[in-house]
Amino acid sequence: MKFKRLSLGVYQANCYILHDEKTNETAVIDPGGGFSEIRRYIEANRLKIKYIILTHGHGDHIGALRELKDYTDAIVCIHREDQEMLKSSRINLTVFMGYPDISMEADRLLEDGDILELGDIKLNIIHTPGHSRGGICVYCEDSLFSGDTLFTGSIGRTDLNGGSYDEIIASIKDKLLILPDNTAVYPGHGPSSAISIEKINNPFLR
Repeated sequence: MKFKRLSLGVYQANCYILHDEKTNETAVIDPGGGFSEIRRYIEANRLKIKYIILTHGHGDHIGALRELKDYTDAIVCIHREDQEMLKSSRINLTVFMGYPDISMEADRLLEDGDILELGDIKLNIIHTPGHSRGGICVYCEDSLFSGDTLFTGSIGRTDLNGGSYDEIIASIKDKLLILPDNTAVYPGHGPSSAISIEKINNPFLR
């Protein structure tokens, strides 16, 4: 697996573009803005976009979704608990964040334990509610794309609609900290980390 991180949009959300080097089948995780930058990378590497995976439905992670969907006709995936958020620009907050008004249906509703394939690569979907009801992380080849569930030295906010502090802590401790210590953590905002580092240094998890 090869991937590229782009920090995009007003809120500098991390967009990850993952691809299988044999087939060039690709998934874009959280196209939060900057469609032209995403498109340049796709075209420069001749990538075939199969999936657009949303770790949750908040506006800062979906700002370029409509443009990317129109450009690629890829399969838009979100957890079933966040599907209503994606359908409403008022709930997903794009209407308040300065992004294009996004109100659309997903093509595939995800469940905990689902696996999406890019060539020989398997993307494992982990449902991690707490930041939103349908928050997910994507685990693949010792890498965890953690959305707004787990950050370097912090956790996602829990004061928005569908958020729960108890749920996010349980999600992290019960589903993420059980991953191998050498698992790299690539969050929805900010720098990367590792499971071993978060176990020791994250003040919310002690």
